[in-house]
Amino acid sequence: MTVKSFLTSASLALLIAGASASAQAQIAVGHLADYSGGTSDVGTPYGQGVVDTFAWINKNGGIGGKQVNLDSNDYGYQVPRAIALYKKWSGGDKVSAIMGWGTADTEALTGFLAQDKIPDISGSYSAALTDPTGAGGKAKPAPYNFFYGPSYSDALRAELTWAAEDWKAKGKTGKPKYVHMGANHPYPNAPKAAGEALAAELGFEVLPPLVFALAPGDYSAQCLSLKSAGANYAYLGNTAASNISVMKACKAAGVDVQFMSNVWGMDENAAKAAGDAADGVIFPLRTAVGWGGNAPGMKTVQEISKISDPSGKIYRPVHYIAGVCTSLYMKEAIEWAAKNGGTGGENVAKGFYQKKDWVPAGMEGVCNPSTWTDKDHRPTTKVDLYRSKISGSTDGDLNDLMAKGTIKLEKVKTVDLPRKPEWHGW
Repeated sequence: MTVKSFLTSASLALLIAGASASAQAQIAVGHLADYSGGTSDVGTPYGQGVVDTFAWINKNGGIGGKQVNLDSNDYGYQVPRAIALYKKWSGGDKVSAIMGWGTADTEALTGFLAQDKIPDISGSYSAALTDPTGAGGKAKPAPYNFFYGPSYSDALRAELTWAAEDWKAKGKTGKPKYVHMGANHPYPNAPKAAGEALAAELGFEVLPPLVFALAPGDYSAQCLSLKSAGANYAYLGNTAASNISVMKACKAAGVDVQFMSNVWGMDENAAKAAGDAADGVIFPLRTAVGWGGNAPGMKTVQEISKISDPSGKIYRPVHYIAGVCTSLYMKEAIEWAAKNGGTGGENVAKGFYQKKDWVPAGMEGVCNPSTWTDKDHRPTTKVDLYRSKISGSTDGDLNDLMAKGTIKLEKVKTVDLPRKPEWHGW
């Protein structure tokens, strides 16, 4: 072998070794996104927030000097596809963590996550995911499930608390009538029993639930049912796209009911699409401010947004910002793990327990303080309620409509719920 060929071979070996080392130096994270399925209307901005945030993290040096390999997949809100992806992520090249999404797939994976010790911070806020030990007796142990924001059940409890006060404030007499609405599916059904129980306790008459599909459609029949039953307060358990159909149909039918939605049921795009039919809808906001809000952390959000929008002109709805917060909580949990024994899933899960009233660095005033413990995975029981206000035609660019105040998200109330043991996991 000549000196030249030896050097070439040596260089090649070094290159291969370097490439291998580089691959080994990456931190693998699985990502379930819904860009095409039944919840894609809100899954798209949330998923974009996740993708942009991890790209921004990598652009700024990664985590502990390692790049994050985010394996992002559109699973179309299909549980079998989520399980197939999980098998890949829990196999030979095991991921450190998962950025999850829907309720049905997250609950289907809960047992596997515990067995394989892989933390999953999901877009599902089902209360069943909040009891890591199962000690509450309401749900199975879910030691590796996390989410950011109030649970669906606690958000609905806050809305019902507000509704009871609203009824009295308006001088109404008698029992207000409450109805749960949504698809017959694990996601809309997650808070149904908890909501109906509290409604009865607060003095509401609880009407039989009304079912409507996750997809947009003609829901005139449901609106006529609301009208004939004399419902006063109705909870919309679906995502925005199908809720828009209900709001429009009920507006056309002259139904006088106060709609309240879950966190995925209303946003700026829904307000624009529904127009005056969305005026007055009550919904919970996970972050302390919306896009462009006055908070130090908004600068970080806008830098992250430039990953996929260098122009900075795209309006980012509430779900995008929630995706950013969720990703940065995961980033800091992995960061702690990297400094304390390695980025294996079990260690990453411990990373969530290291801080109290935690706001990710650079997100001050945007992400609401969160606390997870090994006994309680409810990050917060404080719920910020907002009302959508529509004051004119919603045709045109969303940036302009928000800037002019044609569409407003107005804060109504913060409800600080007690951490009742009987509500844990339910």
